[in-house]
Amino acid sequence: MHRLKLLCSVTLVLTATNSLILAGDSHAASDQPNILWIYQEDTSPWMACYGHEIQQGWTPRVDQLAEEGVRFSRAFVPFPVCSACRSSLIVGANAIRFGAHEHRSRRGNLVKPLPEGMKTIPDLMREHGYFPFNVGKTDYNFFEQGLYPIIPKQHTKQPWRAVPEGTPFFGQIQLKGGKTNTTKWPVAKRTDPASVSVPADYPQTNLYREVVAQHYDTIRSDDGVIGRILDDLAADDLLEKTIVVYFSDHGANNLVRHKQMPTEGGLHVPFIIRFPKRWRPVASGSVRNDLVSMLDLSATTLAWAGIAKPDWFEGHDLFADDFQPRPFVASAKDRLDHTIDRVRSIRTERYRYTRNYFLDRVLLQPQYRDGRPFTEALRAAYADDSLAPALKRIYFGERPAEELYDVVEDPAQVHNLAGDPAYGDVLTQHRALLEMWLAKGDLGKVAEPADELRANGENAKWGTGVNAEYENIRIDSDGDGLSDTWETVNGRDPQDGRLVFEFDCGGWQTEGWQSTDITDNLAGYQGFLDFHLNGEKGSLHRDGLSTKATSADQAIVVRLRCTREATVGLIVNRRASSEQYRVAAGKQWHLCRFPLSGFVPVGEVFRELTLTLTGADQAYFEIDSIMVDRN
Repeated sequence: MHRLKLLCSVTLVLTATNSLILAGDSHAASDQPNILWIYQEDTSPWMACYGHEIQQGWTPRVDQLAEEGVRFSRAFVPFPVCSACRSSLIVGANAIRFGAHEHRSRRGNLVKPLPEGMKTIPDLMREHGYFPFNVGKTDYNFFEQGLYPIIPKQHTKQPWRAVPEGTPFFGQIQLKGGKTNTTKWPVAKRTDPASVSVPADYPQTNLYREVVAQHYDTIRSDDGVIGRILDDLAADDLLEKTIVVYFSDHGANNLVRHKQMPTEGGLHVPFIIRFPKRWRPVASGSVRNDLVSMLDLSATTLAWAGIAKPDWFEGHDLFADDFQPRPFVASAKDRLDHTIDRVRSIRTERYRYTRNYFLDRVLLQPQYRDGRPFTEALRAAYADDSLAPALKRIYFGERPAEELYDVVEDPAQVHNLAGDPAYGDVLTQHRALLEMWLAKGDLGKVAEPADELRANGENAKWGTGVNAEYENIRIDSDGDGLSDTWETVNGRDPQDGRLVFEFDCGGWQTEGWQSTDITDNLAGYQGFLDFHLNGEKGSLHRDGLSTKATSADQAIVVRLRCTREATVGLIVNRRASSEQYRVAAGKQWHLCRFPLSGFVPVGEVFRELTLTLTGADQAYFEIDSIMVDRN
């Protein structure tokens, strides 16, 4: 495939990357192409040119870009959140390689530069004669002061007018995209909620139809903004001298399994390139169906400028003569705002494989969108048991260590195939691909410093963190094993010294309970511990306690049920209670009450608890709560 087609008589200069650069007249004295990224926030590829019929006639300028350029049908970002994604693209490598993977990290007093030797695309462009500019957000997780020149106010809508004469530009214009406020969007232009289809991984309700319709409206609104940018380029005689790239940083912001989730919805983005005729490598209206990482845009951008790709770049020039389609696209997820996580995912031709590292938290953890109607509705439906079983599982069920989806048949990723023996070979293959990718480096396996946790999870504007990792930097003044901050956020009394474990916090479901002889993940559906016995005996243990028994404390009460008859016992400070409870099998909940009188004297400090379970091998237990009954 030819790198560039020249439609005029010029002098050719062959660069080291096989790109052809034109020497002659252009924007000014240089004949290198200008490059403009139109970079949207929080936007899924829901345009007419991506097959969304409901948008027919409503996204004319993006559709025109596709007609005049190249549309990539399967482009995926490296992260489903803005800062980590943007940090990756501007450096050309996944942020897990250089430490910018935690959302909104390394800022303010904690700011850090890029590792020695690494540079951003604007730096590289500047070194090769380009004028880099950016209008709008940057959101990089590293020191960025001075990276872009200040654009005079009169040029913010046409920033290329601030470019010095004779200099090609690499520019970015940031658009609100999915964050656009559409409350004043004309009623006549709004999407009818009754006419939309809600993705299968959301409740099929009027509320979610409104959420989907609103995202369509944000795309309609920004289409006009994109059109004005293109018209201004044309008016300044630059449209045929500028390679225009349109794309987004991740999926829709008000769909909680899109933004911030490493799913098809969260990672699949629009990606269209319009070339001036003289630099057009393929026919207008072309569609590329190969798997594309948006890191490929980083590499391709350098190739357009004739810049050799640095060794840390992970992407490929999409139009190189020797281009080979990639076998997979890899993505990651780490801390998002105050919500700590670590997930890695790869997308192959037909499947998405995902590995979860923190299994003591549900997939829909407490997060910054809590309090919004669409999130409240999900949590309320789970609480009143009106949520469809499949949705209960993917939002509030036990977090699996591995997920595997056939995204051709199941694009919403509802049916996890990781436990299906029929897909054993597929699972093994995808594990190997992920391991190969991670072998190149993953700084996400290193715990984030305490100062970063304090900056992002302690009374931050987006919320207060409730994950176990925060407990190490907090005070537990009443000695019940749960920090004052955690108890306050979860509606408990941080000063009562009462042992209460209800397992209803989706960010730390186990509340510190562990086992050395049960191999199952203890964290079950939100609100419960659940597991199978390995053999006929098992135990749960909680240490780190330092609260005194009071005269009002009557008993420790365990609420549970099991599938096979079992015996339940309790050990406090390594002394066993004389009480043993026989629990019948079935769906009925049982209260196992262990009196403290004669067992734990008033004034004794609770330091550790152990719950013992005896029953049949593979007996299944659900525990709803463990707490002190206090008068």
